[in-house]
Amino acid sequence: METETPVLAVTEKAARKIRALAEKEGRPGAALRLRVVAGGCSGFSYELSFADGPEPDDHVIEVEGVRVLVDPRSAPIVRGSTLDFHDALLGGGLKVRNPQAVHECACGESFAI
Repeated sequence: METETPVLAVTEKAARKIRALAEKEGRPGAALRLRVVAGGCSGFSYELSFADGPEPDDHVIEVEGVRVLVDPRSAPIVRGSTLDFHDALLGGGLKVRNPQAVHECACGESFAI
């Protein structure tokens, strides 16, 4: 029996950072929305924002009590990806590691599939 590749994996380190950012913004119960948008040097880029809750068709990933939302249009593009957090001084932050990305821009902000 085939198992479907999860839309997105979220590391514990990323979940802790998301929770800290939501609390800092005064929205401790907020979910993080990950959306793929057209644009950037390579064709697509990721957009992260807080949302009060999921839309009816959203994929909801829960880790460590944190919810990450992916809309149905972005899901096929991020399927199999991992959302992680790197605390490097340069190039740190929440990062999506997408195995489908065939090219990433030097700026690290956009990608092509």
